Amino acid sequence: MARKFLQMGYTRSRRYANHRSGRKYAEDGVEILPREEDAQKAESAQFFKEKWVLVREDEGYLRLKREHARYRSSSS
Repeated sequence: MARKFLQMGYTRSRRYANHRSGRKYAEDGVEILPREEDAQKAESAQFFKEKWVLVREDEGYLRLKREHARYRSSSS
């Protein structure tokens, strides 16, 4: 669950860093350009990404992920 929230924090921070309003597309479906990167939100995204990478490489997390995958495959 923590990995999921770190990943969401990263993706949302990147979205708002790239698009101040958080909207990537205008009402007519055309991408909103130009992108004006917000430095503070980009810094926030980098923080989330660094923590997300730490979790992905954590041995305890990887062990639990493997156990969960085995459980899911055996219960199907």
